Amino acid sequence: MSPHIIEPASPATRSVIWLHGLGADCYDFVPVVGALQLPADHGIRFIFPQAPTRPVTINGGFPMPCWYDILGMSPARAINQAHLDEAVALVRQLIDEQCAQGIALENIILAGFSQGGAVVLCTAVSSELPLGGVMALSTYGPGLEQLLQQHPMQHPLELFCAHGRFDEVLPLAMGREAHDLMQNAGHQTRWFEYPMGHEVCMDEIADIRHWLVERLGL
Repeated sequence: MSPHIIEPASPATRSVIWLHGLGADCYDFVPVVGALQLPADHGIRFIFPQAPTRPVTINGGFPMPCWYDILGMSPARAINQAHLDEAVALVRQLIDEQCAQGIALENIILAGFSQGGAVVLCTAVSSELPLGGVMALSTYGPGLEQLLQQHPMQHPLELFCAHGRFDEVLPLAMGREAHDLMQNAGHQTRWFEYPMGHEVCMDEIADIRHWLVERLGL
């Protein structure tokens, strides 16, 4: 399935590639675009890919949209690595397509919620590209420590890391661990936490807006 794309009113000079979470779809974060209340001439092309639908082991094999199968809750989320690698390859392809359309790497932001956030973190580290930044929302870093060792920092990434204090799906500690790993590897990180569960709140949207305006020079 092709990504859902929202083109800006003015010619696109920037791109945000935004991945949904487990069980959601490519329209999940579309309402956030309007809620960000960005300047009319922001020039951002928002790209929302769709994860394939397949059985999810921890949900009794029930098929749902997922970037990768989760095989068990411990140790620290056992996952299907081949699926994750496929998702990373998809994001790399989307980055390449944006570059081919004239968008500079420093004007490309990767964003993801939950599973989607894990995919964009892994993509950003393994690609070693000088991207504009990464938004890691209510997420974690499967295999991130090993990935950082395999891909020493070439270009420091700017990260917006956000998590709910009462997240019942991905405990805040898992998000904080991913943040700390990235920070300790030399990347520029900002940590935000909110009194919420596994979701997005209006205070978070306001902080995302501020960060995007800063990162993309709006």
